[in-house]
Amino acid sequence: MESFKNSKQKDRAKKRIGRGGKRGTTSGRGTKGQKSRSGHRIRLAKRDLLIRFPKLRGYKNKSIHEKIGVLNVSDLEKSKEIIFSEKNLGKVKILGDGELKKSITVQGIPVSKSAREKIEKAGGKVESRT
Repeated sequence: MESFKNSKQKDRAKKRIGRGGKRGTTSGRGTKGQKSRSGHRIRLAKRDLLIRFPKLRGYKNKSIHEKIGVLNVSDLEKSKEIIFSEKNLGKVKILGDGELKKSITVQGIPVSKSAREKIEKAGGKVESRT
């Protein structure tokens, strides 16, 4: 007998509350609080962290993203090295300002179009990330 009762209860749809009708003022949501309001959304944890930062003059928050340095082709010309990689230079992007006369190899570093053209024109190679 008990197994028949359980099977009927599983078929029944969940009661949808907060639609008005015969439930009175709160419509089955309880009283007060965020969950009783219409269109309530739980705030994200990230937003709460942002609110906690002091909003005073002179207080600077560190940026979340890592800052990428900028190197120009002219800076590579001055260097004694021939092979440049992320181990040598760190997080940088090579831009095409200046001239390049010596042949160099760039491995796994972001390079702009103009810098790529100048490196290849000087007889060097640009190996992208794999």
